[in-house]
Amino acid sequence: QVQLVESGGGLAQAGGSLRLSCAASGPILGGYVMGWFRQAPGKEREFVAAISWAVGSAAYADSVKGRFTISKDNAKRMVYLQMNSLKPEDTAVYYCATDTNPYLGRIASTQGRYDYWGQGTQVTVSS
Repeated sequence: QVQLVESGGGLAQAGGSLRLSCAASGPILGGYVMGWFRQAPGKEREFVAAISWAVGSAAYADSVKGRFTISKDNAKRMVYLQMNSLKPEDTAVYYCATDTNPYLGRIASTQGRYDYWGQGTQVTVSS
C-alpha cells in the first residue's frame, strides 16, 4: 500500500513562491503516475499537475502552466511542486496522489484515476 505525506504548505504573498513536497512510502513501481490536486473552499477538487514516475513526462492544468513545475527524485521517493508567481486564487488544500494503474501509461487529470492520497497541505496566498 502506498502512503503519501505532503509538506511545505503555508502562507505566501501574491507573486511569491512555495515548494510543496510529497514523501512516498510503500511500493512505488515505474509505471505509476504521481499527481498534485487542490481543493479551494466551496469548490471541487481539481487537477494541478502530474508526472510519470519512470519517464518523467509531466502534465499541467492550464491555470498553472508556466508558473508551477512538478519534479521527482526517485532515489528519495519524493515528488515536488514548485509554485512561482502565486496568485490568491491558488489558495487551496493541495493533495498528492498516485495512479497505480495509468490507462495506457497516460497521465490522467481526473481524480477518479488516482487511488492513493495524502492528507493535504494548506496553501494560502494573500493579495
